[in-house]
Amino acid sequence: MRVYVPLTLPGLAEAHAAGELGPAPLRAYAVTPELREWYVSDDIEELEYAALGRAAAASLRLVAADPTAPPRRVVVAVDVADRAAAAAPGTEEDALGRVALPEAVRLTVAAAVHVDADDAEADVAAAAAALPAADGGDGDARLVVDGAEDHELLWFGVQEIPGLLK
Repeated sequence: MRVYVPLTLPGLAEAHAAGELGPAPLRAYAVTPELREWYVSDDIEELEYAALGRAAAASLRLVAADPTAPPRRVVVAVDVADRAAAAAPGTEEDALGRVALPEAVRLTVAAAVHVDADDAEADVAAAAAALPAADGGDGDARLVVDGAEDHELLWFGVQEIPGLLK
């Protein structure tokens, strides 16, 4: 099963230094029965893209919570055994597709790292700032948050992590 672990760039730096994603339990997103029902598709690539999007939204929340984090969403894709990911409770805005990994995962087994391009930073920063108002029901703030989703995350191999951290 492919899972998507949301991070920030400082979180990616910590994982790189430690050689693993952790500590456990790790919050991640995957194609769960609830996500399948919500997305209404049988195409696994579309479903995995939806799970990646859920992780990117969780990464945005991590960016908003860390004023020192550069405004770029980060998601690490990892393949784990199906039994390794258990459904995990979450808040209403992040529960869909959320799973927990009971153990740290070696970074060397990650399939890919997805990160915003530099040109997304202004929109991601605005989205992070607008999250509280959007969560409170402000429609204009929700549009700002959705603006971050207009940026596709770029794909990087694990061996490219040092370059992402410069």
